[in-house]
Amino acid sequence: MAGDPSAVDVTCNKTSFSYSSLLGVQWGLRGAPHSSLRLAGGVGGPMQLHRSHVPLGPAAEGSGLLGRAVCALLLATLGSVAGLPLGGEPSCTAQHLARYSITFTGKWSQTAFPKQYPLFRPPAQWSTLLGATHSSDYSMWKKNEYVSNGLRDFAERGEAWALMEEIEAAGEKIQSVHGVFSAPAIPTGTGQTSAELEVHARHSLVSFVVRIVPSPDWFVGVDSLDLCEGDHWKDQVSVDLFPYDAGTDSGFTFSSPNFATIPQDTVTEITSSFPSHPANSFYYPRLKSLPPMARVSLVRLRHSTRAFVPPTPDLVSRGNEILNILSAPETPLDCEVSLWSPWGLCGGHCGTLGSKSRTRYIRVQPANDGIPCPELEEKADCIPDNCV
Repeated sequence: MAGDPSAVDVTCNKTSFSYSSLLGVQWGLRGAPHSSLRLAGGVGGPMQLHRSHVPLGPAAEGSGLLGRAVCALLLATLGSVAGLPLGGEPSCTAQHLARYSITFTGKWSQTAFPKQYPLFRPPAQWSTLLGATHSSDYSMWKKNEYVSNGLRDFAERGEAWALMEEIEAAGEKIQSVHGVFSAPAIPTGTGQTSAELEVHARHSLVSFVVRIVPSPDWFVGVDSLDLCEGDHWKDQVSVDLFPYDAGTDSGFTFSSPNFATIPQDTVTEITSSFPSHPANSFYYPRLKSLPPMARVSLVRLRHSTRAFVPPTPDLVSRGNEILNILSAPETPLDCEVSLWSPWGLCGGHCGTLGSKSRTRYIRVQPANDGIPCPELEEKADCIPDNCV
């Protein structure tokens, strides 16, 4: 450390550090992202691990007992703090690892979401589920924040490679990711898929995304769901899932053509009234809120996974496809008609009133006791222009 006469540069396993005996123990980890960790038990005060963006150049090899002692203390400390939230103490003190089964159930039915429901090319379906177990230092996605390039590719096209690389990079650089998990895609809007995952005290958070297919850049998912509660693991957690817009494509409907959002927007939740545009596939102005598009359940595995059967209440399933959902909500869909056409010619005999008409057509058929369609033709009296 510049200006410190007692500072000694030490290289431990090809990683360079600086040791100072004046302010306790401080290290500058060359080339790592900036952050700070405060640890109890320092020499003359708390320990601090400082990471700097700027490489400081080659350091001299530690020599003698001092170098070996600093190496041992440093490496032991780094091993003990890996994965702790930056700038804070661990909030989870649960012992041992915990394994969970995660079950994703799609509830995207034509009954619950009748407006513009995709029936072909492609029909309504769900992409592969991709998730990670991690600490608070990592975020796969977050509401009102910008998505990464990897999540953009996943939300728009279902391509997972870039997102996988981002997750792995976060795990390697700051050790914030413990594991990655995935579950198979569901070929219909109503279906079920499952996987298993592992968490521990320093990586007790779960995040995942599932793309809505077809859609511009819409997805459902969970952001940093904590499976730990103080000193113990939660036995079961269930969360209803609602659609989100990744903020990278400006399409309003499931089948909208690609139309990039420039500049990129943040992640926003799609509701029955937002975006407030009649063309929006989720626009249901009569509803206070949308019904859940999906539901995720996490159940802790206490015994052999061979004996575990994910709970499927009210479901009769075959593979990934659910044949019958008794509890599916019926969302009313009102009839939508076009604007009136221009009035036609006024026809009739001279000296008498004639008649003219105009028409309109049905844009959206009503469903689930929605408001029925009005008359599609209207007539009015007129005076003939070119009478016979």
